[in-house]
Amino acid sequence: MTTGKPAEKHTKQLPTVRGVRRACARELYRAAKRLKVYIPPERMAEAEKLYVGKVLQNLLYIAENGSNRKALADWWDENVNAEVAALWNVEPEKLARAFRDAFGG
Repeated sequence: MTTGKPAEKHTKQLPTVRGVRRACARELYRAAKRLKVYIPPERMAEAEKLYVGKVLQNLLYIAENGSNRKALADWWDENVNAEVAALWNVEPEKLARAFRDAFGG
């Protein structure tokens, strides 16, 4: 017997902008902590703004692969890693390793 309501039980909603901002800030903080290098607050904020912008541009891909940490870490490597590494003056390989370690991908 159907009630006429759409099946909402298994559909995922897109994350909110606030949720994206908080998650990006948390992921960057954890990666920076694993680098064991001081990142000034201004550069951290700049990297967060860059990362949030990239995530919002690719929100559908990120929402689709929300449970696939490896795919999301690969996306980070391709789209965000080099720019954040240049901003923080660290080697991209070290940042990629620190991000994967922190993110779980």
